[in-house]
Amino acid sequence: MDGFQGQERDIILISMVRDNEQGSIGFLKDIRRMNVAITRAKRKLIVVGNCETLSKNEFYRELVEYFQENGIVKAAGGR
Repeated sequence: MDGFQGQERDIILISMVRDNEQGSIGFLKDIRRMNVAITRAKRKLIVVGNCETLSKNEFYRELVEYFQENGIVKAAGGR
């Protein structure tokens, strides 16, 4: 994620694959770094992750809600 500092890319693909009962998101807690990554896409941002696990963190819950409200969440099978 630090590699995006001061740069833009046409397409950004971010894997936030965390899926556990505890809702632990590990290094994803550093939202400053994640903010840099998600704001560097010029044309398309693709985020892969477990909405349920990510939503246990306020920042990611708001991000997921934004995606849902704007109809840009594509759900796949769960557990």
